[in-house]
Amino acid sequence: MLDPLVPAQGERLVRDAYRRDFRQRDARIRNRDSWKLERRQHFEEQGSPSRDAFRRGDWDEALRLLDERRDDLLAIAQEDERRASFFHRVRVVETPLTPYMQWELHSLRLRAECGERIRVVGMEKVAASERAAPLPEVVILGGRTLYHVLYTKTGIPNGAVRYTDPGLIRNWEKYIKSLYEAGEDVMSYFDREVASLPSPTTKAE
Repeated sequence: MLDPLVPAQGERLVRDAYRRDFRQRDARIRNRDSWKLERRQHFEEQGSPSRDAFRRGDWDEALRLLDERRDDLLAIAQEDERRASFFHRVRVVETPLTPYMQWELHSLRLRAECGERIRVVGMEKVAASERAAPLPEVVILGGRTLYHVLYTKTGIPNGAVRYTDPGLIRNWEKYIKSLYEAGEDVMSYFDREVASLPSPTTKAE
């Protein structure tokens, strides 16, 4: 059973503080992996030219701008190799795909091509854990820090709650690892379920 993430047991970080804290802690990790669980089916990405193009309805430009990140993503993968610290992502996907999810899966495919370890799970894999509420968005850095990443109702980033209790972190890391092991590589999922889809429209979001 998953331990609940009780806000009073963690430390609330506003968005800028969360980003600073994340970068600082991530930079110190050596020889330990990190894990991310993504559950929401819609986000309002901030500072993404590709996402901005998608909002304007320019799908081809959105994909082109995604690919412009390739060199940066390859550099991140090389740094992960140097530190022997790899980032694993589990993406929960509901069907039919939201327009946002179609865009994000293109982004995740690119990340996977550049070396990030990403797997997809369907709703059936998390149903038993969601009897009371949907799973939160969670990042675990190096087995030492857990962030419950927060968003507004419309999907705008809103900081995080940071937890450092070792037992809580072990519990969540074990759960995310189990989903990862049960998941499908994002590349094969994309080829089967996403590659042939027509362009989404922002009107559906």
